[in-house]
Amino acid sequence: MDHFDLKNGELYAEDVRLADIAAQVGTPVYVYSAATFCRHYNVFVKSVSALDTLVAYSVKANSNLAVLSLLAKQGAGADVVSGGELERAIRAGVSPNKIVFSGVGKSKAEMARALEVGIFQFNVESRSEMDALNEVAVSLDKVAPLAFRINPNVGAGGHEKITTGKAENKFGVDISLAREAYARAATLPGLRVQGVDMHIGSQITDMAPISHAIDRLLTLVNELRTDGHEIKTFDVGGGLGIVYDENTDTPASPQDYGAMITEKLKEQGLKTIFEPGRMIAANAGVLLSEVRYIKTGGARNFLILDAAMNDLIRPALYGAHHEIEAVRASSRAPVTYDVVGPVCETGDTFTKHVNLPEMQESDLVVLRSAGAYGAVQAGQYNTRPLVPEVLVDGDKFAVIRKRPSIDDMLAGEQIPKWV
Repeated sequence: MDHFDLKNGELYAEDVRLADIAAQVGTPVYVYSAATFCRHYNVFVKSVSALDTLVAYSVKANSNLAVLSLLAKQGAGADVVSGGELERAIRAGVSPNKIVFSGVGKSKAEMARALEVGIFQFNVESRSEMDALNEVAVSLDKVAPLAFRINPNVGAGGHEKITTGKAENKFGVDISLAREAYARAATLPGLRVQGVDMHIGSQITDMAPISHAIDRLLTLVNELRTDGHEIKTFDVGGGLGIVYDENTDTPASPQDYGAMITEKLKEQGLKTIFEPGRMIAANAGVLLSEVRYIKTGGARNFLILDAAMNDLIRPALYGAHHEIEAVRASSRAPVTYDVVGPVCETGDTFTKHVNLPEMQESDLVVLRSAGAYGAVQAGQYNTRPLVPEVLVDGDKFAVIRKRPSIDDMLAGEQIPKWV
């Protein structure tokens, strides 16, 4: 469920006309619904409420400070994968004792900052990283709370580029080497072993791989406890999928997901950490765009938007699907379009062969389910400015990231005197 609905023949975000946002802010623009963010977060929390939990929102899905602040006020923690995301979470009001730090390549400076603020847990992904974390912790007279991210050789996800739990993926410690890694960590003075961690993929619609991976890690937990380690946390990661395409996507509900995990972990004496991102953020946002030109009469009918692949790269990067919808309802006969952007790449294509009411220049459309991995992955290719972001709450809205000017974009560049 989201809060983008037709009212009197026009698409609204909560109680704000999208056409009004386009008129005041310009297009393309990301538009988010505060009510949808909050609803999705609380539905997830309720689904796992029988467990002792830390729900650490995956900042990489949508890292805008206003979004993080909104979720922090709902009680969310944060899963971060860089020093920049750590600072965002802190500045948005997330308590450090609700922050977990994941990622395969943490720098020593990032580790030091995380130790300084006192995060809840480092999810360590290699023995080399373990040694570096120990070195930093000892130098600061700190002890780092540690869980190893375990690679269970169980893959899942909607695309090979977002599958993270297979043996050939770069993530985590191979499960066959885990006991050795924990034994080594237990001897290091700057580390405190406290848990296990997994994350096997993103846009997961089948619960079987998650169930299998949890079973493999629970076996490991029992072995580690037998080895004398005090294992108190189990981070099951994130990855729960959403419906992008009603014809093909059939993800498990949060309720079914929560029930499966609760059944497996409720008697284990473990604090369970979750890292939801997409399922909270994706359907809380749309990319609002204007039709710039229409090309007809050739092999295809092209609907050329002012939004492009640099604004929403998922279709070009993953072949991802986003439903496209006209902002104003129309009785015009449907036409089959390829919907594209203005970037000079053939890959700048949002979808092919989509039926829409016959469109006209300056009509508005939205690309749905764009609240996750949209603005955060945007770039400035072709020297196109980053897309602004707008947050709607009831009948009001605010720009939460402005559109930079060309001068803003060029301000950091310099021409050497010798050129």
